Amino acid sequence: QVQLVESGGGLVQTGGSLRLSCAASGSISSIGTMGWYRQAPGKRRELVATVTTSGSTNYADSVKGRFTISRDNAKNTVYLQMNSLKTEDTAVYYCNAQILYYDGSRYRSGDYWGQGTQVTVSS
Repeated sequence: QVQLVESGGGLVQTGGSLRLSCAASGSISSIGTMGWYRQAPGKRRELVATVTTSGSTNYADSVKGRFTISRDNAKNTVYLQMNSLKTEDTAVYYCNAQILYYDGSRYRSGDYWGQGTQVTVSS
């Protein structure tokens, strides 16, 4: 089985910083695009940032210049460095990854999500 485990959320004041991590584990053969999404209360889940296997990145306009996504392919881990945090960044943050893995008899692929980590920015 494949699992994504996030860490690094918490409570921070406006203007502060947090770094989220998400590690994939299991019988992983390869990982494609990895990303971060967030969902605020009463709102739909939205894209924050993605990074491809080659390191190409994409950001939501609302976080450009403040957030940086990166990945360590050797550790099957994706990071989100969040600076200059605003109250509107408050949400549950989820990591996502496209993963190819071996289930003991054959290779399978799928789109996997972490359990979510709460980020709260107070004014």
